[in-house]
Amino acid sequence: MLKQERADLVRKRLDELYPTTPIPLDHTDEYTLLVAVLLSAQCTDKRVNEVTPALFKLADNPFDMAKKKPLTVEKIIKPCGLSPRKSRAIVELSQILVDEHNGVVPQSFEALEALPGVGHKTASVVMSQAFGVPAFPVDTHIHRLAQRWGLTNGKNVVQTEKDLKQLFPKDSWNKLHLQIIFYGREFCTARGCDGLVCEICVSCYPRRRTAPVVHSP
Repeated sequence: MLKQERADLVRKRLDELYPTTPIPLDHTDEYTLLVAVLLSAQCTDKRVNEVTPALFKLADNPFDMAKKKPLTVEKIIKPCGLSPRKSRAIVELSQILVDEHNGVVPQSFEALEALPGVGHKTASVVMSQAFGVPAFPVDTHIHRLAQRWGLTNGKNVVQTEKDLKQLFPKDSWNKLHLQIIFYGREFCTARGCDGLVCEICVSCYPRRRTAPVVHSP
């Protein structure tokens, strides 16, 4: 099976399984989404959703958040991990939004990636989920599945993102990256499937007998 054929198979099956793709992080606007995505680094969406109600009760906009002390924020977000770094980033980026963007989350990759704690993946999530701009955020889970399904041989998320964008129509990117995440959580987990178990892995490689080598990003 050719790589494009595998990509078409993956997209067709994911559309059947997940016709709708609700955003997994609870939020009310672009700013609260940005903060939630930042918190999700090395943390589960479930844990983030448990923490953000208290955080957004403290401050749910950059004007109020910029006035808070990082230590106050840190105490609330501690369950998310990396709390000292994340709390500083949240307060600092809030101040930048106030000073440079009139308190509005900018709608450009360049401006988002210039904010503290915001890398390309976080910016891609915000651009796709908040503003509807085509993007393909690739985290470690998507990177792993894309390799298992033979959609990339990239050794990092940058190459994986490039490969996936070439295989799938641009208008499918925003939905597809969520579909892959949903599928990975349900059927193709890091320990539950090694490339030989789940339906899509088997469909892409019906003759595969040994687990594929998966490069960590």
